[in-house]
Parts: sequence; structure tokens; C-alpha cells
Amino acid sequence: MRAAPLTRTLVLLAALACALAAVHPPAWAESYTKLSGSGSTWSSNALDQWRRNIGANIGLTVNFSASGSSVGREEFKNGVSDFGVSEIPYGLTEGRTTDVPPTKRSYAYMPIVAGGTSFMYNLKIGGKKVTNLRLSGEVITKLFTGRITMWNAPEIKADNPGLTLPARRVVPVVRSDGSGTTAQFTTWMAKKHGSLWNDYCRRAGRSTPCGMTSYYPVIPGSSTVAKSGSLGVSGFTKQSSFEGAITYVEYSYAIKTGFPVAKMLNSEGYYVEPTSSSVAVALQQARINENKNSPNYLTQILDGVYVNRDRRSYPLSSYSYMIIPTSTELGFTTGKGKSLGTFANYFLCDGQQQAEELGYSPLPMNLVQAGFSQVRRIPGAPVADIKISSCRNPTFSSDGSNTLAKKAPYPKECDKRGPTQCSTGTAGAAREETPVVPAARGNGGGGTNSGGTSGGSGSGTASGGNATATGGSSASGGAADSAGNGTGGSPDSEGAAASGGTGAGGAVDPDTGEPLGSEAGTGDASVVGTPVTLASEGSMGLRGALMALSAALLLGVVVGPPVVARALAGRARRRGDER
Repeated sequence: MRAAPLTRTLVLLAALACALAAVHPPAWAESYTKLSGSGSTWSSNALDQWRRNIGANIGLTVNFSASGSSVGREEFKNGVSDFGVSEIPYGLTEGRTTDVPPTKRSYAYMPIVAGGTSFMYNLKIGGKKVTNLRLSGEVITKLFTGRITMWNAPEIKADNPGLTLPARRVVPVVRSDGSGTTAQFTTWMAKKHGSLWNDYCRRAGRSTPCGMTSYYPVIPGSSTVAKSGSLGVSGFTKQSSFEGAITYVEYSYAIKTGFPVAKMLNSEGYYVEPTSSSVAVALQQARINENKNSPNYLTQILDGVYVNRDRRSYPLSSYSYMIIPTSTELGFTTGKGKSLGTFANYFLCDGQQQAEELGYSPLPMNLVQAGFSQVRRIPGAPVADIKISSCRNPTFSSDGSNTLAKKAPYPKECDKRGPTQCSTGTAGAAREETPVVPAARGNGGGGTNSGGTSGGSGSGTASGGNATATGGSSASGGAADSAGNGTGGSPDSEGAAASGGTGAGGAVDPDTGEPLGSEAGTGDASVVGTPVTLASEGSMGLRGALMALSAALLLGVVVGPPVVARALAGRARRRGDER
């Protein structure tokens, strides 16, 4: 009988909790229509994270199939999907076939994320993974057109004075499916190394001039391997049984697989990794089709990016598009428009904060503003919620310039073309150094700018391509530091291994029969990176967790104590009456 008042108290507390939930429904209680899209594997790592986040936080379901840009454009055109994602617009002609734009569906292009097309590779010296490879544009083109077939070729040695490269056969790995990544890569080769690219196309049976293609031509009987999708090419390249492989893939795939990418030589003579800041710097020279009456409005022209004179820039930088409907045709409704507009507003702003962690570069303000103008054309989009003033994009600054590009660090002096070479790793192997021979260690101080240092001590400015930096002094004692810097002294045991001596093991290269070095066969020292996951599927999300916590605190601190106090007082009075 005495338990009854306490039971009534607990019932009252439960009722109050239900009332609070009714007054303050969780953020995901609003109804959203499910969306489906398909296309670019180049952008899929970003899209997958964004759709997980928005699903967890507001209950909006976005399905996406990373089927390749060509499939994405085709499925959007036929009404199979609500949106497509591609690195290239409609209208591409390959051979006698033209990718005809949609005739039964109104559409627009919207920028979604920027990034660098990188060159992930699998190469070892003396049994240890090479993580600091450097390649010029001409060498990259020769690798993918069959003009360089061995890793110890003189041209590659010239790019890498600190490495004694193995006599290992080159295995180029290309995309077998229609790919925007292929289109970006082949566009660059056609414009920068046209004679090599056209010669390769002729040998592959293609007509010339070859130009841009989304399907990479393969010469029968060559060492080139073709695989479908970014996962296919990166998955093949990372296998230990395919040492010597190199592929072109989005930077984020190399990060996720724990493998390095080559630093690429830019117009200022520096070898640069495709980080978010180096891409942001490069894209300052991108031109955008700003003719709103053009069917290719907001598509990119990258000629200036390829030759950007800022030493911090990565030459093969670009951004990807979402193809969105601008009318209710082929099954697209205003309900879907509300969902798509909400999703787009999220990834153009908050979602861009995760771009760098995922291996991309966030969009600058001008592209976000242009994206907003396209989102407003989606039928049913929540236009009132689209405000640049409340957009939490990490590139925005008060003067409208790209904050990320302003703060981009300068490359180290050991990354300058010449007799020195840095030892630090890249991408997924950033924490794994590859020692360089003593003569190449040099004095590798870098410059600084307002956003931070790039190694050593020095100074510099961030104004366009005229920035200068004064190199810092190296650590004393002669040993190479983590940046591959240092002077004098004798090499350590790893440095001796990197010089390519034969040693007592007698191991030989299986391709050529030449000696590999004293540490051959010691195993793969790779460190597999863990993909970034900032929100998991099926979770209630941050907003939901905060809502639940607030309700619990309200019950425990504000509502609970008075109710419990009254119940205990009533119990005390009854006990007094019984006495």
C-alpha cells in the first residue's frame, strides 16, 4: 500500500516526458520523400558521408549508386533517378556516338565538391613501401600511354633523385567503365601532352585528335589493366601481388586504402600533393561558364588551372556537378523537390566542413552562391532556408575570398625540382617516411604564410603566384628529420637500404632477375587508414541526442524534484496520522 504514492510519482514523470515529446517533437519527425541518385565514383565518398549525416539528423533518406558518371547522366536523362552526379556535362562525342542531353526533362548543373585527381601507386624499394614518389606531367602521360614501362626508367629517376628505383615493370590501371575521372585525366593529357596522347590513341585504334574521352582506350596485349569504378582500380592497385601498379583515382580513395599518391610537378617547378588547400589554390584560376542561357551554365574551364603559377597549386584539380531537375517531369514531384533542396542546402554549407577530412576540397563562396541559384530552381525546394548569411562553409571569409586558399602552406624546398627530395609520405601513407639517399637530403626549409608553416622557418605572403618564402635551416647533427630535411652526417640503416645495395639476401626482381636490395622480402609495411565516419547509419543523430538530453535534464532538475518532494511530504503526513 505504501508503494502506491511512489508508483503514482513515476507514472506522473512518464506522463510529463510524453507531454514534453509532444510539445518538442524530434528534428527528424518532419516528413521527407525518399531520393535516389547515381553517377560519379569520384564524388561518392563525399556523397555517402553527407547522406548518412542527413539521414541520421533529420530522417531524410538519400540513396546513391556509384555507377560512374556516364551511367549517372543516362539514368537521370531517362527518369530512372532523381539526380545524377558527373564530372562532365552532356554532349560528349566519342567516336560516332554523342551523349545527347535530356529532351524530356529540364535540368541544371550544380557544383557539389572539389578535389584533385591523384595517382595512387604500389611500389617498394628493398621490400619497403615507397611513399614519397614524385612525377612530372610528361612522365605521368608516358606511364599511361606505354612509353615508360619500367620504374627505373631515366625519366622517373630524374624526378626522384633521392630514390634508387627498382627494376620493376609498370602496370597502368585504368577505368573500364564510362568515367568522369577518366574524362578529367584525358582532357588534361590532350591539352598538355597532346602528341603523346594522340599517338597512343592511334595505336589503340582510335581516331585522332583524341581529345577527352570517358572510356579509356586499351591496347590489346599491353600491360594496361582495366577495372570498373574507383573501388575497382584502387582495390587492384593496393594488392601486394600487383606491385608496380599505378592508377588515377580520387585522392580520398588513396586515403581510405592507406596508400600514397605521387606528388605532381606544377608550373612553378614544385612537386605538390593534391590536398584540400593545394586544390583550393589551383581552382582560383578556373573559369566558369556564367552564361545563364547556356545549357552548360556553371560548367568549368580548367586551362588556367593546369598552368597556375602559384607554387602551392595542384595541376589536376577540378570539381564535380550534381545534375538536378528544374521541373516536375518523369516522376519528379514537389515532395522530392523539398527533399533535394534540403539535401543540397546541407551539403553546400555544413557538409563542406567535412570535405577536407574526406579527401576533397570545399567549394568556395562563388560556387556556393551559384549553387544556391540552381537550388532555387528545383520545384518544391525550401527557398526560404537558402541563405548565404547562415551558410557554415569553411572557405568563406569576410571579404569573399577563399579562406582555405589564403592559408594554404607553401611547399618545402626539398619538394622543388632539383637535387633534393623530401622523405615524407602522402595521402593514406602520410605517416610512413621513405628515406632518401644522403646526397638528396639537402637543406629543405619551407616558407610560411598567414595560415601556418610548411616546414622549417621562413616567411612569405599569400598573394597569388608572387608569393616568396625563405628557407629555414635544417636540424643539426646531419640526420634527416620527418620532412626529409637535414645536412651532412652519415645515413642510417634505412638510408642504406634505400640506396639499393644488394646485401647478403640475394633477392632478385621477379620481372627482370636484377637484385632488389638487402631488405627484400621483409613484408608490407603499409598502414591501412580508417575511413572517416562522422555519423553512422541508424543512429538518432546529434540533434536527437541533444533533444533527449535536454528532456532528461528538464525532468531530473526542474520537474522531478518538486514532484518527488510533494510525494515524500504526503507520505510523511500519512505516517504522522497513523501514529
